[in-house]
Amino acid sequence: MSLNSIFQYFVPKDKKVFFPLFEQASSNVVSMATILVEAVNSNNAATREELFKQIDKLENKGDETTHQIYLELGKNFITPFDREDIHSLATAIDDVADYIQGAANRMMLYNVSEINDHIRKLSELILQASIDLEKAVKELKDLRNVRNIADSCIRINSVENQADYVFDRAVADLFLYEKDAINLIKYKEIYSALETATDMCEDAANVMESILVKNA
Repeated sequence: MSLNSIFQYFVPKDKKVFFPLFEQASSNVVSMATILVEAVNSNNAATREELFKQIDKLENKGDETTHQIYLELGKNFITPFDREDIHSLATAIDDVADYIQGAANRMMLYNVSEINDHIRKLSELILQASIDLEKAVKELKDLRNVRNIADSCIRINSVENQADYVFDRAVADLFLYEKDAINLIKYKEIYSALETATDMCEDAANVMESILVKNA
Protein backbone atom coordinates (compact mmCIF):
# COMPACT_ATOMS: atom_id res chain seq x y z
CA MET A 1 0.00 0.00 0.00
CA SER A 2 1.39 3.44 -0.99
CA LEU A 3 1.83 6.31 1.43
CA ASN A 4 -1.00 8.15 -0.32
CA SER A 5 -3.31 5.16 0.16
CA ILE A 6 -2.42 4.95 3.83
CA PHE A 7 -2.94 8.70 4.10
CA GLN A 8 -6.43 8.42 2.58
CA TYR A 9 -7.32 5.38 4.71
CA PHE A 10 -6.73 7.20 7.97
CA VAL A 11 -8.70 10.31 6.99
CA PRO A 12 -12.41 9.51 7.47
CA LYS A 13 -14.71 11.03 4.88
CA ASP A 14 -16.35 13.34 7.41
CA LYS A 15 -12.93 14.71 8.28
CA LYS A 16 -12.33 15.87 4.71
CA VAL A 17 -14.37 19.01 5.31
CA PHE A 18 -11.19 21.07 5.04
CA PHE A 19 -10.76 20.50 1.31
CA PRO A 20 -14.04 22.09 0.14
CA LEU A 21 -13.44 24.96 2.56
CA PHE A 22 -9.97 25.59 1.14
CA GLU A 23 -11.39 25.41 -2.38
CA GLN A 24 -14.12 27.84 -1.41
CA ALA A 25 -11.56 30.26 0.06
CA SER A 26 -9.25 30.13 -2.96
CA SER A 27 -12.15 30.47 -5.41
CA ASN A 28 -13.30 33.53 -3.49
CA VAL A 29 -9.84 35.07 -3.87
CA VAL A 30 -9.97 34.49 -7.65
CA SER A 31 -13.36 36.23 -7.75
CA MET A 32 -11.94 39.19 -5.83
CA ALA A 33 -8.89 39.42 -8.08
CA THR A 34 -11.07 39.19 -11.20
CA ILE A 35 -13.24 42.06 -10.00
CA LEU A 36 -10.14 44.06 -9.07
CA VAL A 37 -8.79 43.75 -12.62
CA GLU A 38 -12.19 44.75 -14.00
CA ALA A 39 -12.29 47.76 -11.67
CA VAL A 40 -8.84 49.13 -12.48
CA ASN A 41 -9.55 48.79 -16.19
CA SER A 42 -12.79 50.77 -15.94
CA ASN A 43 -12.81 54.45 -16.85
CA ASN A 44 -16.08 55.03 -15.04
CA ALA A 45 -15.60 56.14 -11.42
CA ALA A 46 -19.09 55.03 -10.34
CA THR A 47 -18.62 51.58 -11.88
CA ARG A 48 -15.23 51.28 -10.24
CA GLU A 49 -16.66 52.18 -6.82
CA GLU A 50 -19.42 49.60 -7.19
CA LEU A 51 -16.86 46.93 -8.06
CA PHE A 52 -14.76 47.89 -5.05
CA LYS A 53 -17.85 47.41 -2.87
CA GLN A 54 -18.27 43.92 -4.34
CA ILE A 55 -14.69 43.16 -3.32
CA ASP A 56 -15.51 44.28 0.21
CA LYS A 57 -18.47 41.88 0.39
CA LEU A 58 -16.39 38.99 -0.93
CA GLU A 59 -13.69 39.68 1.65
CA ASN A 60 -16.32 39.31 4.38
CA LYS A 61 -17.38 36.03 2.80
CA GLY A 62 -13.75 34.89 2.84
CA ASP A 63 -13.47 35.77 6.54
CA GLU A 64 -16.42 33.49 7.25
CA THR A 65 -14.76 30.61 5.39
CA THR A 66 -11.48 31.13 7.24
CA HIS A 67 -13.34 31.19 10.55
CA GLN A 68 -15.06 27.93 9.60
CA ILE A 69 -11.68 26.31 8.88
CA TYR A 70 -10.43 27.38 12.30
CA LEU A 71 -13.60 25.96 13.93
CA GLU A 72 -13.19 22.65 12.12
CA LEU A 73 -9.56 22.53 13.19
CA GLY A 74 -10.68 22.81 16.79
CA LYS A 75 -13.39 20.14 16.42
CA ASN A 76 -11.46 17.48 14.49
CA PHE A 77 -8.84 15.29 16.13
CA ILE A 78 -7.85 13.69 12.82
CA THR A 79 -6.80 16.13 10.08
CA PRO A 80 -5.67 15.45 6.49
CA PHE A 81 -2.27 17.06 7.14
CA ASP A 82 -0.44 18.90 9.92
CA ARG A 83 -2.67 21.19 11.94
CA GLU A 84 -0.06 23.96 11.67
CA ASP A 85 -0.10 23.70 7.89
CA ILE A 86 -3.91 23.85 7.80
CA HIS A 87 -3.85 26.97 9.95
CA SER A 88 -1.02 28.56 7.95
CA LEU A 89 -2.66 27.87 4.58
CA ALA A 90 -6.02 29.24 5.73
CA THR A 91 -4.31 32.34 7.09
CA ALA A 92 -2.26 32.93 3.93
CA ILE A 93 -5.31 32.65 1.65
CA ASP A 94 -7.21 35.01 3.93
CA ASP A 95 -4.29 37.45 3.82
CA VAL A 96 -4.44 37.53 0.00
CA ALA A 97 -8.09 38.56 0.27
CA ASP A 98 -7.27 41.14 2.95
CA TYR A 99 -4.66 42.88 0.81
CA ILE A 100 -6.84 42.87 -2.32
CA GLN A 101 -9.56 44.51 -0.26
CA GLY A 102 -7.00 46.86 1.30
CA ALA A 103 -5.83 48.07 -2.11
CA ALA A 104 -9.39 48.51 -3.35
CA ASN A 105 -10.38 50.40 -0.19
CA ARG A 106 -7.40 52.74 -0.50
CA MET A 107 -8.25 53.56 -4.10
CA MET A 108 -11.84 54.31 -3.09
CA LEU A 109 -11.15 56.19 0.17
CA TYR A 110 -8.27 58.22 -1.29
CA ASN A 111 -10.44 59.22 -4.27
CA VAL A 112 -7.81 58.00 -6.70
CA SER A 113 -9.17 58.94 -10.12
CA GLU A 114 -6.15 58.10 -12.28
CA ILE A 115 -5.47 54.36 -12.45
CA ASN A 116 -2.05 53.97 -14.00
CA ASP A 117 -0.32 51.08 -15.75
CA HIS A 118 1.55 50.04 -12.60
CA ILE A 119 -1.72 49.50 -10.73
CA ARG A 120 -3.20 47.60 -13.67
CA LYS A 121 -0.13 45.39 -14.04
CA LEU A 122 0.05 44.56 -10.32
CA SER A 123 -3.67 43.72 -10.35
CA GLU A 124 -3.18 41.37 -13.31
CA LEU A 125 -0.31 39.66 -11.49
CA ILE A 126 -2.51 39.16 -8.42
CA LEU A 127 -5.10 37.49 -10.64
CA GLN A 128 -2.47 35.23 -12.24
CA ALA A 129 -1.16 34.16 -8.84
CA SER A 130 -4.68 33.65 -7.48
CA ILE A 131 -5.63 31.37 -10.39
CA ASP A 132 -2.57 29.19 -9.77
CA LEU A 133 -3.30 29.23 -6.05
CA GLU A 134 -6.78 27.87 -6.72
CA LYS A 135 -5.40 25.21 -9.10
CA ALA A 136 -2.93 23.99 -6.47
CA VAL A 137 -5.52 23.98 -3.68
CA LYS A 138 -7.86 21.83 -5.77
CA GLU A 139 -5.14 19.17 -6.09
CA LEU A 140 -4.58 18.92 -2.33
CA LYS A 141 -7.47 16.56 -1.66
CA ASP A 142 -5.70 13.46 -2.91
CA LEU A 143 -2.08 14.56 -3.47
CA ARG A 144 -1.89 12.36 -6.55
CA ASN A 145 -0.88 15.17 -8.85
CA VAL A 146 2.10 16.40 -6.91
CA ARG A 147 3.71 17.77 -10.09
CA ASN A 148 0.69 19.96 -10.78
CA ILE A 149 0.80 21.46 -7.29
CA ALA A 150 4.56 22.02 -7.55
CA ASP A 151 4.22 23.65 -10.98
CA SER A 152 1.52 26.02 -9.71
CA CYS A 153 3.71 26.95 -6.75
CA ILE A 154 6.64 27.67 -9.08
CA ARG A 155 4.44 29.93 -11.22
CA ILE A 156 3.23 31.77 -8.12
CA ASN A 157 6.83 32.38 -7.07
CA SER A 158 7.60 33.69 -10.55
CA VAL A 159 4.61 36.04 -10.44
CA GLU A 160 5.70 37.33 -7.05
CA ASN A 161 9.15 38.11 -8.48
CA GLN A 162 7.52 40.00 -11.35
CA ALA A 163 5.38 41.93 -8.87
CA ASP A 164 8.51 42.91 -6.93
CA TYR A 165 10.00 44.37 -10.11
CA VAL A 166 6.79 46.24 -11.04
CA PHE A 167 6.52 47.61 -7.50
CA ASP A 168 10.12 48.83 -7.49
CA ARG A 169 9.65 50.47 -10.90
CA ALA A 170 6.38 52.06 -9.78
CA VAL A 171 7.90 53.54 -6.64
CA ALA A 172 10.93 54.77 -8.59
CA ASP A 173 8.61 56.53 -11.05
CA LEU A 174 6.76 58.13 -8.14
CA PHE A 175 9.95 59.60 -6.74
CA LEU A 176 11.06 60.73 -10.20
CA TYR A 177 7.88 62.30 -11.51
CA GLU A 178 5.33 62.90 -8.73
CA LYS A 179 5.62 66.41 -7.33
CA ASP A 180 2.61 66.25 -5.01
CA ALA A 181 3.63 64.70 -1.67
CA ILE A 182 0.08 63.61 -0.83
CA ASN A 183 -0.34 61.81 -4.15
CA LEU A 184 3.03 60.16 -3.65
CA ILE A 185 1.90 58.74 -0.31
CA LYS A 186 -1.46 57.61 -1.73
CA TYR A 187 0.00 55.73 -4.66
CA LYS A 188 2.83 54.20 -2.66
CA GLU A 189 0.34 52.72 -0.19
CA ILE A 190 -1.78 51.32 -3.02
CA TYR A 191 1.28 49.79 -4.74
CA SER A 192 2.38 48.30 -1.44
CA ALA A 193 -1.00 46.65 -0.76
CA LEU A 194 -1.13 45.20 -4.27
CA GLU A 195 2.41 43.86 -4.14
CA THR A 196 1.84 42.37 -0.68
CA ALA A 197 -1.15 40.43 -2.04
CA THR A 198 1.28 38.57 -4.30
CA ASP A 199 3.57 37.99 -1.30
CA MET A 200 0.67 36.31 0.48
CA CYS A 201 0.06 34.09 -2.56
CA GLU A 202 3.69 33.06 -2.29
CA ASP A 203 3.24 32.36 1.42
CA ALA A 204 0.34 30.04 0.57
CA ALA A 205 2.49 28.34 -2.09
CA ASN A 206 5.26 27.82 0.46
CA VAL A 207 2.81 26.13 2.84
CA MET A 208 1.61 23.81 0.07
CA GLU A 209 5.19 22.93 -0.81
CA SER A 210 5.73 22.07 2.85
CA ILE A 211 2.64 19.83 2.75
CA LEU A 212 4.04 18.06 -0.32
CA VAL A 213 7.36 17.39 1.39
CA LYS A 214 5.64 15.94 4.45
CA ASN A 215 2.91 13.89 2.75
CA ALA A 216 3.77 13.10 -0.88
